Amino acid sequence: METLASEQQKAALECIKEFLGQMDIDAGVEEGVIGDSIIYSIRTNDAALLIGEDGQNLLALNHLLRRVIERKIEGVEAKFLIDVNDYRRRRFDELKDQARMSAQRVRYFKKEVTLEPMNAFERRIVHLALQEYPDISTESTGEGSSRRVVIRPLSF
Repeated sequence: METLASEQQKAALECIKEFLGQMDIDAGVEEGVIGDSIIYSIRTNDAALLIGEDGQNLLALNHLLRRVIERKIEGVEAKFLIDVNDYRRRRFDELKDQARMSAQRVRYFKKEVTLEPMNAFERRIVHLALQEYPDISTESTGEGSSRRVVIRPLSF
């Protein structure tokens, strides 16, 4: 299955705008990139509704829009992120900072640190942020919604 190409990205952008219109949400949508992922940034005054508690509505919205776009554009795996008023961008920055601070604690105390439960994408952000530390290893442990990242010194 291939990923979204340029024309398909435009079709996805239009689909997102149409979806928000059906929800009666006044919003602007722009396409961009975070890391290696396509991101559709939504700017709206209805951000709280779209984001929800701890970003749960945003995760659901992202999943739903992927499925809608995959049905409209057959044979394509819709790989993209939805962000509302930079909520995800700020969350990613917080995760990177938390990961780096935890890595410093692991280095100093020579003891592993276990982070709070995270979704798969958030765990990926932590793993990528700590790849540059040659004396640190990361591992995801746990099941389902209680899956978390453990940061360990390599000499552990």
